[in-house]
Amino acid sequence: MTTFSHISVNDVANFQGDVTIVDIRDPQSFANGHMPNAAPLNNDNFAAFIEQTPKDIPVVVVCYHGVSSQQAAQVIAQQGFESVYSMDGGFEAWRLANPVVTA
Repeated sequence: MTTFSHISVNDVANFQGDVTIVDIRDPQSFANGHMPNAAPLNNDNFAAFIEQTPKDIPVVVVCYHGVSSQQAAQVIAQQGFESVYSMDGGFEAWRLANPVVTA
């Protein structure tokens, strides 16, 4: 069974190579602040994401505190992606030590 792994905020910040970062928080929260290069992911664009995203590039799933991202990461992993991560601590942990982009 394909599953996801946990990744720390620090490891995401220092990630080497290509990575796809998806933010599953609500659109207002995303607009108020998100990780650089993160893309919003929700029920409306999930099918397009699965279709258009290369399966061999690691995917990091971000939510508020690293809880709901685990379930989303599991679903994404089951779609045939090679490496899927749930970021521990979520966006709230990221913004304590790292840059945030507002839309």
